[in-house]
Amino acid sequence: MTRSVQALAYARPSALESSQVGASLGLETAGGLTPRGAEAHPRFFAGFLSAPRIAARGLLAVADVAAARYYQRTLAASLDPVVTGNGDRLRFESFSGCCGVYARLDVLQEGLEGERTGHGTTNVDVNNPLRDALSRITADDPLHLRVGPEELAVTTLDGPVVEKKVPLPDRWLRGFAEAQVASAGFDLRAELSAAQAVAFLRSLPRGSGNAARGAQWVVASGSALRPTTRPVAGAVCLPGPERLVALQRVLRHATALRVYGPPVADGAPVASAWEVVLPGMRLTLTLSPDASRGFSGEGGVLAALATDEAAADAELVSVLLAWEPTIEPATLAERSGLSVERVRAALTRLGTAGRVGYDLADAAYFHRELPYDADRAERHNPRLVAARELAGAGAVSLDGTLAYVTSGDRRYQVRESDGKLTCTCQWWADYRGKRGPCKHALAVTMVRRGATVAGGVR
Repeated sequence: MTRSVQALAYARPSALESSQVGASLGLETAGGLTPRGAEAHPRFFAGFLSAPRIAARGLLAVADVAAARYYQRTLAASLDPVVTGNGDRLRFESFSGCCGVYARLDVLQEGLEGERTGHGTTNVDVNNPLRDALSRITADDPLHLRVGPEELAVTTLDGPVVEKKVPLPDRWLRGFAEAQVASAGFDLRAELSAAQAVAFLRSLPRGSGNAARGAQWVVASGSALRPTTRPVAGAVCLPGPERLVALQRVLRHATALRVYGPPVADGAPVASAWEVVLPGMRLTLTLSPDASRGFSGEGGVLAALATDEAAADAELVSVLLAWEPTIEPATLAERSGLSVERVRAALTRLGTAGRVGYDLADAAYFHRELPYDADRAERHNPRLVAARELAGAGAVSLDGTLAYVTSGDRRYQVRESDGKLTCTCQWWADYRGKRGPCKHALAVTMVRRGATVAGGVR
């Protein structure tokens, strides 16, 4: 696994402070992007939270996921959450160290009382003393929230006094993209009341023993969820139920639980999303198809990365983004002159750079700009890199609907049928397209669509 070091520089530690006029939660920001360009310490919000206790627990849940590994737990994992201001809401996001759980807390307009929320994306400092302080909030006394430095401090900062250096595996970045692609294919499968949600989630195991039993399935039964031994129509996969433990932080405040998943084609495990509805907020956990299987290897974004057309479309679409809380492909298609299908492919490609996420409650994309190297996830995707090398080396020969790819001392046949590619390699035999195309099919796609692959690298 390729790893780099992400340096997060803050002007001061985030802190929860008390005074005669009430409590104040100051969340400090690191370098990020805004409509004005890159800023060392962007400021997104200053005002009161309508439900401070709930917001504190939601933020702790996102921080729990950022600090957790649900697979190979002995390895370290810690990355400060990402915050995005979308004009009418704040989104706090994190990914688990094992890349199998994506968490997002959406603090909506009704949950914020103050100035209009700013636009942009950055990391936010969530340190251990702050976690302890947030966990001690037991009442909904007035709580002032500041995301970013105080206005007076903006002009007097001499430089960062807090710097965190954290490992940043490439697969975490790919995970953000793959989670977005998976979520875009989900539908609402069940909605439970507060009491039913609490009963169901508290019945789930909290240890790690169940992860070895394979996928579990649940299906809506009236207004509740019940286990099912097989994935019947409308069923939702619950892979590694212990990975939902972060939701326990907010259960007592839940007003509903919404469960999302893709259509069930066979018995293979699939991803799912679990959204707790809170007053003025939503907390969502998206689970990969298996506790030992991170989102980074799902391959849902590879087809959109394999062509120059998608690259050009993404460049055009990116100009039209403005940190919107909801992005409608049809609107972008009208403004860009592209088809809706090409816009969706462009959004998928932008997702690989962390520039687009997907909100299940709104059934819409949203704009963010992760404060990481935008091209890194693409450059270091093993299948994509291997496919470019094959295409650039002239290893692909075309013969109508058939293609042949020479790799090492073997020759593979790639066949197109109904717009889908199959291959005679072991990867295809193992996964049958469920984890994206193999490197041979990707190389064929590149050659057929004339992608630029000089030297194996675009």
